[in-house]
Amino acid sequence: MTKNLFIKGIYIALVIIVLFFIAYFFLKDDGYYKTSILLNAFAVPLILGLGAFLSVRQLTRNGGFLTFKMIYKQAFVPIFVGGTLSLFFIFAFLNYGDQATKALLNQQYIESYKNALEDEYASAKKIVKPNSQEDKELEEKYAQAKVRIADKVSKNEDMFSAQYFMYIYAGYCAFFLILSLFFASFFRSRRVY
Repeated sequence: MTKNLFIKGIYIALVIIVLFFIAYFFLKDDGYYKTSILLNAFAVPLILGLGAFLSVRQLTRNGGFLTFKMIYKQAFVPIFVGGTLSLFFIFAFLNYGDQATKALLNQQYIESYKNALEDEYASAKKIVKPNSQEDKELEEKYAQAKVRIADKVSKNEDMFSAQYFMYIYAGYCAFFLILSLFFASFFRSRRVY
């Protein structure tokens, strides 16, 4: 049974990797960073959730008394295996396979950070009265933010280093735990007394 769960995890990883390569080959343009963020925020959790649901659904169709532990394992193992394999594959691909894409993503990250700062500054400038205390605070915060951006550029900050991938992996692991707890709570059999 555990072997079957690992196979399901490999299928989930393959779906995520195929999605990654679809974005890589067909959507790599000026908005590639934003596209990859949207895929990681919406499509990947949806794939993981669907994989966990289908795995649990298969177990519930077999019938019998299902404990919390059984359902939790049925949900957690495939998404943990799939999420881990896909994330480490993408990390290896960006860091060792195609470093030009990694540089593009890092550059687009800095550009999106700059654009968000400029948009926020422009909208705040319209609201704030000129030469007021709020205007001075806004100018100070804007100057500090520009220094932070310049610091990121001068340090050549790498958003796709092992450290940042570990942060992302920790977030995904928390998602795996919470999603598995949800499925285990919802699908477990309840005793009638």
